[in-house]
Amino acid sequence: MKAAQQIPFDLQHRTALGREDFLIAPSNRAASQWVDRWPDWPAPLLILSGPAASGKSHLAAVWQDMTGAENVKPEMLVSKSAEQIAQAGEHIVIDGVDPWLGERGAETTLFHLYNILKEERRNLLVTMRMTPTDADFAIADLASRWRAAPVAVIDAPDDDLLSAVLVKQFGDRQLQVGADVIAYVLPRMERSFAAAHEIVTLADRMALAEKRPVSVPLMRRVLAALQES
Repeated sequence: MKAAQQIPFDLQHRTALGREDFLIAPSNRAASQWVDRWPDWPAPLLILSGPAASGKSHLAAVWQDMTGAENVKPEMLVSKSAEQIAQAGEHIVIDGVDPWLGERGAETTLFHLYNILKEERRNLLVTMRMTPTDADFAIADLASRWRAAPVAVIDAPDDDLLSAVLVKQFGDRQLQVGADVIAYVLPRMERSFAAAHEIVTLADRMALAEKRPVSVPLMRRVLAALQES
């Protein structure tokens, strides 16, 4: 059985300081390039948009390390003023803002925060699953500003990236898998990072319970169990 490290992937790597490597592939290259383009952004705001577990938070952390930005929890949009949030750091990251769009109080804070940062030539990076075009804003002026801002979209992963993510997640759990396991799982799974995490988690649990290595027969039962659930 070939070790996971022997599976070839023609992928670049970039290191997020203090975090694991961020794998760059066609599905996320444009988003990564937007982050690298800072501080030459055409607006004070950059929006990272993509599905669950697609790497938005990781890429936001790369920018945070680059800039020394402060990570502000999205719930603070209704408990703090724009001025208080702006004082948290020179630049601001808000990770997972979707639930707060449509809430007038949160949007009011975002509107004033945008204007403060624009006036002071500072930057805000937010992550969301939607794009601003799809969001139902409560405040029209905020909607116009966000819809005019650059949106760095992370698309669904291609085969190389999804394979690399599977190998990496197995490796994070000290599980060695052969190329045959990855080749079996890849065409049979949902095309998402969230699905990869779910598959690896269940495989780890089953392998540990049965004291068996991760093999194609075990993965067949993992996929069957996930399909039934």
